[in-house]
Amino acid sequence: MNDTPANAVAAALSDSTANGRARRAALAATRMDHRRPTSLVEYQSSGELLILDQFRSMGDEERALELARQLSGQLRCSVFIAGLAPTGATERVDGVLAAKGIKMAVGRLVALTGHLGRFEATIGTGKGEANLARHLGLGRGHFDLVLDLSAPPHFRQDVAPLGYYAPQDNAQALERALAELPDMVGQFEKVKFFNYDADICAHGRSGLSGCTRCIAACPTQVIASIGEQIEVDPYLCQGAGSCATACPTGAITYAYPAASDLQNAIRTLLRHYREAGGREPCVLFHDAEDGRQLLERIAPGLPEHVIPLEVEEIGSVGLDTCLAALAYGAGYVVLLATATVAPSVRGEVAMQLEFGAGILEGMGYRRERLQLLGAGDEAVVAETLATLSSEQAQPPAGFAGLDEKRTVIRLAVDHLYAHAPVKGPLVDLPGGAPFGEIRVDRQGCTLCMACVSVCPHSALSAGGELPQLLFDEQNCVQCGLCATGCPEKVIELAPRYVYDPELRKATRILNEEEPFCCVACGKPFATQSMMNKLQEKLKGHWMFQKPDALRRLRMCEDCRVKDMFTHEEGGIDVYKGPDR
Repeated sequence: MNDTPANAVAAALSDSTANGRARRAALAATRMDHRRPTSLVEYQSSGELLILDQFRSMGDEERALELARQLSGQLRCSVFIAGLAPTGATERVDGVLAAKGIKMAVGRLVALTGHLGRFEATIGTGKGEANLARHLGLGRGHFDLVLDLSAPPHFRQDVAPLGYYAPQDNAQALERALAELPDMVGQFEKVKFFNYDADICAHGRSGLSGCTRCIAACPTQVIASIGEQIEVDPYLCQGAGSCATACPTGAITYAYPAASDLQNAIRTLLRHYREAGGREPCVLFHDAEDGRQLLERIAPGLPEHVIPLEVEEIGSVGLDTCLAALAYGAGYVVLLATATVAPSVRGEVAMQLEFGAGILEGMGYRRERLQLLGAGDEAVVAETLATLSSEQAQPPAGFAGLDEKRTVIRLAVDHLYAHAPVKGPLVDLPGGAPFGEIRVDRQGCTLCMACVSVCPHSALSAGGELPQLLFDEQNCVQCGLCATGCPEKVIELAPRYVYDPELRKATRILNEEEPFCCVACGKPFATQSMMNKLQEKLKGHWMFQKPDALRRLRMCEDCRVKDMFTHEEGGIDVYKGPDR
């Protein structure tokens, strides 16, 4: 959010109608700068630049050398050519080429990792792999900056690390890189954009892989699986926000601003808009860079019911915030995606809005009340927004913003449902939605409870003394761990949203059987199907050929131990102490 509401966008907005005047009053009266502080990530760059290029034909290396000479007055430049020795080399010293005063090496680039102030390159040499910075004699093992002239570049994720420039064959991108690189020397800080709560993460359990949505949604590819949890590199994270938007549990959240801060700002903004006489508000989210520049250009012609709201990144506006905005009284919520929004971020936002549109449609609302709008033709943007003015918002909700994602979604949907044109009990949602039930094939389920043991949010539970599999739908995040962990493979996911709170909160029995009771004491300890399956599997085993051994299978754990020590000829070898 902007630090001050009186920015260039707000100043250029028209106010010739009651909606325009209400918009101006609402923006002036709403503080957009209230953000809880978060920690900082620091970078240190001393100006050690690595220029990478690939050998394609004789003389190509001159491009990298010329750029190194051009920047050498401001940065310490080294060149690595992936391929043959360049024609510009004048002497070879210990395997390093000194080309017209520029340190240079050639060969095979094995790996390039890191970020601003800490890039490490590994190359292949005749003696094996080596650290390029040390190979060049820099006295340290890393570079601060990288200018990659290769095509395709070495980093191919949607958003490259800070300090890495890959203009490929784009002359304008190269010009911008050359202008910016000399300024990337010194100490830099950025906020840590995320918080992570491993306790509610559904990434894995008991060695099984569950939810990986944040990993798939991250445009910088900086989220890694570490067993049952994830790990985010704060130095590589650039705050795209799509990981938090994708997370079904709220385990990973956007920290600057926090979701609750943004939601409370929207709530206040819409309240002031209503009180000033505004009607049918459309909240338009745009980012703080290209989105702001576009809004500055089209602000005078922006429809006066459209209230622009700046966020750091469009990807950080999750389904919870969008539905909360509708519940607070917005007629429409639109996310403006410029050409610089990474494809992975755009895809995740579109998917989340599709889930939200399905939830709205199931209540009789128009799907179009949630929209992702591309920012190609500026006139088309303004025209599209002008059409979004015929939706009368329901009375505003009274709940405050929260950092509990699923709770906010539930509160928002409950409020919208209370005023909905249609009040069906539930709606089916597309695959991948973070709400739904699981379906169990009772014929194949043995009630082994493997699914219960891996469920991260207690959606599944056992029936205590009774052989029952119980399900609480409001806790299910559709992570799939239960289906993965089921040895019989009889569980499938069924994404949907249940509006009826009683149905959503009710504990349901997915499967149950008559208990199998111990043949010795009568205690229930298993199910008939499980016992049948166990006996079928073990009937040919040499340890269970005698009647006593088979009978022992049908005993509870206590009676089984007693029987083993009571009968010396029990059909299996029994350890009875050192005297035996």
